[in-house]
Amino acid sequence: MNKPKQSPLGLKVMSAGFLTLLQDAGRNQVMHQGLANGGAMDRHAWAWANRLLGNAYNTPTLEITFGGLQLESQVATRIAITGAKVPLTVNGKPQNLWSSIVLAPGDQVHLGAPLAGLRSYLAVTGGFNVSQNLGASCATLMREGTGGQNEDGQKVAAGDLLPCKALTSHALNQQAFKVPASRVSDYQAPLLLDVILGAQVDRFPAPSLEKFFNKAYQISPQTDRMGARLDGPALDVIGERLISEGISLGAIQVTADGQPIILLNDRQTIGGYPKLGAVTPRSLDALAQRLPGSEVRFNAVSLYQAQLAEREFLQFFKGS
Repeated sequence: MNKPKQSPLGLKVMSAGFLTLLQDAGRNQVMHQGLANGGAMDRHAWAWANRLLGNAYNTPTLEITFGGLQLESQVATRIAITGAKVPLTVNGKPQNLWSSIVLAPGDQVHLGAPLAGLRSYLAVTGGFNVSQNLGASCATLMREGTGGQNEDGQKVAAGDLLPCKALTSHALNQQAFKVPASRVSDYQAPLLLDVILGAQVDRFPAPSLEKFFNKAYQISPQTDRMGARLDGPALDVIGERLISEGISLGAIQVTADGQPIILLNDRQTIGGYPKLGAVTPRSLDALAQRLPGSEVRFNAVSLYQAQLAEREFLQFFKGS
């Protein structure tokens, strides 16, 4: 006689806050299909949440924008929450961010509104048991209707159950870990973004480049996961609009009004505006945590410098 199939257990969502999404490292090799990469906006904070729990690099987490998430655990497990500085409590008792936390069945987790930063990352030991397709990823892209818990691009909602495994008492009793203070990001520090100049930089006359690298810009309220729109000195562009071509992560395109847009994880796959260069992946982590109105400045670096920083990041978190 077949035993009845048991319902999965995990973390029950009591309140999802403003915007909570399942995210991992994003999709690889899908842009030729017209699909965006998606993935965690702040890879530094996301990767630390998984590392604190011993999870593999691409393990799915929750990306929580503007806080407000409330969960109830149905299992004994460990979680880690990194990223934005938010008030964090378990059963009403304050807990530390950037460290591993033990949960028992029935425990209530609450993230308040950010005091600094924008996005938080919640990882659970072993990760959430969700499908990773389309480039071996569960990255949620609401515009495309792909990824997420049900592979339909929907954000996490109240009432959802996020399946995860229960830990043994031995695993729960293992040493807790915390991120060294020197590796915790300061989301209130002045924002200086490293930029690699691109092949189309000759379309920008010297006065435009001087303005871009010596004047401050502000992040526009129109900013989202597709791109960070900036307000500041308008840049002149030489020549006509280009034939549409593929767009890389961090590309800085300048629209007809002369204002730069930094293209982010959920960007469109092609575009025809001239591109001054690209913000480096490590600088995009810092950008992902800044609110509209924040001041942004730029610093030119070599491709070699950017590659070294990315290699160091991947070797530390991924071992490759």
